[in-house]
Amino acid sequence: MDELISVIVPVYNVEQYIARCIESILKQTYTNFELILVDDGSPDQAGKICDEYAAMDKRITVIHQKNKGLSAARNAGLSIMRGQYVTFIDSDDFVH
Repeated sequence: MDELISVIVPVYNVEQYIARCIESILKQTYTNFELILVDDGSPDQAGKICDEYAAMDKRITVIHQKNKGLSAARNAGLSIMRGQYVTFIDSDDFVH
């Protein structure tokens, strides 16, 4: 399998969790994915952390938008995804 997978993570007020979430995604053995981080107007430093990771890994795209809620953040990611498959991961979670 070599299809591109789109991973969409809505980000809001998760400064203390977002690095762990992003790192867990980047450490996957399947590497043909794009990671779309949608900063939904987060009032903390989560958006800045997302930008820092995007500067280090070309698979990461960050969208910054005014706070519109979880569904709107997911839809923003869906609007730019390029993968044949898509998954959503919550920004305060991590994957094995």
